[in-house]
Amino acid sequence: MELKIGQKIKDLRLASDLTQEELANRAQISKGFISQLENEQSSVQVDTLADILEVLGVTLTEFFEDAGDDRIVFGPDDRIQVDSTGAASYQLLVPGSTNNMMDPALIELKPGEELAVKDPHPGEQFGFVLQGTVSVRLGKKVHKAASKHSIYFVSDRSHQISNKSNSIVKLLWVTTPPQM
Repeated sequence: MELKIGQKIKDLRLASDLTQEELANRAQISKGFISQLENEQSSVQVDTLADILEVLGVTLTEFFEDAGDDRIVFGPDDRIQVDSTGAASYQLLVPGSTNNMMDPALIELKPGEELAVKDPHPGEQFGFVLQGTVSVRLGKKVHKAASKHSIYFVSDRSHQISNKSNSIVKLLWVTTPPQM
């Protein structure tokens, strides 16, 4: 895993609520160098890095000790589109999440679309309706949830998500443990 020193400095600077100019002035270096460093366009000597980190309240050891930590922020470009689900769009929000304890997804269902029926399995399901009204069949009973409503159930019965309405449904869905 490649350590992005510039990005890490930028993150620390923003967390300290400092501008590039303020950081540069306090570390007695140029604003242009801070900009180049944050954009990974320049390397930095250890003594200069130590000066920058001192301003940011971080030691060299602290700066490098979590270099192998797991990633915790994921953007739209990190999403993985899953095909053949029965949905207009089914995106895994965290790459590799099927190996984690929970699996968050963003689901979009056009009118009449439905996901495959899931057989009972160990675990739980959670959904938050972002747009529209979703139908959730749990066993033989159908439950409807409108925008801004949540859904939660234990996966001990067969279940299916569908859009029985005339408008698009957008849904944040979390399965634990992952089932894909």
